[in-house]
Amino acid sequence: MGIMRISEIDHSKIKEQTVIGRYVNMSHITPFLKRISVDFLVENIGGSALGETIKSITLGDGEFRILFWSQMHGNESTTTKAVLDLLNFLKDGGSIANEILSKCTLKIIPILNPDGARAYTRSNANDIDLNRDAQNRSQPESVVLRKVYDAYKPHYCFNLHGQRTIFNVAGSRKPATVSFLAPAYNPERSISETRALSMKLIVAMNQLLQSQIPGQIGRYDDGFNENCVGDAFQMLDTPTILFEAGHAPRDYQREETRRYLFYAMLQALAVISDDTVGDYDQQAYFEIPENGKQFVDVLIKNVACIDSEQKEGTAMVVRYQEQLQKDKVVFVPQIEYVESTEVIFGHLEYDCLNTKDLGLLKKSELSNYLQIS
Repeated sequence: MGIMRISEIDHSKIKEQTVIGRYVNMSHITPFLKRISVDFLVENIGGSALGETIKSITLGDGEFRILFWSQMHGNESTTTKAVLDLLNFLKDGGSIANEILSKCTLKIIPILNPDGARAYTRSNANDIDLNRDAQNRSQPESVVLRKVYDAYKPHYCFNLHGQRTIFNVAGSRKPATVSFLAPAYNPERSISETRALSMKLIVAMNQLLQSQIPGQIGRYDDGFNENCVGDAFQMLDTPTILFEAGHAPRDYQREETRRYLFYAMLQALAVISDDTVGDYDQQAYFEIPENGKQFVDVLIKNVACIDSEQKEGTAMVVRYQEQLQKDKVVFVPQIEYVESTEVIFGHLEYDCLNTKDLGLLKKSELSNYLQIS
């Protein structure tokens, strides 16, 4: 279908405006699910640890079966928003949508961990990380996912997650706005035929995203863990892709990132429906830089000039802790002082020796944490 055709799609026209921001749970998406149930099959597929319903959406009638699941970690909501946008696009028709739905069948679990989503926690209500429960399947949500996988027998799995603001693209000061992984299927991290397909599909998505956010795509660590769902499904010879929604500059609500995830998923579906996955160069997967962990949210250099208790050259680093307060995610600064900033980047950076920066700091929310006269 071509990168240009997909890149030219106006995301703003299909963006689901009723679901915005970081806090997304079943209550937020239920009206959307009711609306699209006119066009697509919406089913109850099980329940969470606290008994909240887990739902799936099925659409298309093509031979290639793709299984998506999002919010396995309840506080990773960006991909859920992107999935809603994707569903709007496919519902509205058009040549790309029609071709995908004629060649592919999609089954999407928009929120696998509804209890974690409601509480805005990574784990489920039993404090279990569902992405470390692939083998034991000790939790009802893990059982639901595996039952769907076994019954559906997907040709591809899309494992949708979100990552923290700490990640940069290794070797650069650019954030890893989107990261991918073709999970390993054994401790040696060998490349099986199906893992190679995962790599090639990632290469296709990377090509598109490089035209939109050049240098902001990373490759996630591929250390093997059979208890991770992606690794477990790769072990079962299903090409599986980990999508990680990261940070774009000043995009703490992840509204920009959702757009890039929408384009990435659409590109993957277009390549699958064209049956051209094999045309992409597997080796190019390894040319995607790995993720680094060099970012803090705010870096304030030379704080000694405003805080006499600090040594000359000391910097303040601020990492935001996400907290759910009154049904809203707020970002609470966690502060630390460091003497060297050689390997630290800030999404925002100030230097207290710079008069302009000092003026901006006085007007910022961080002024409450600084001794600025």
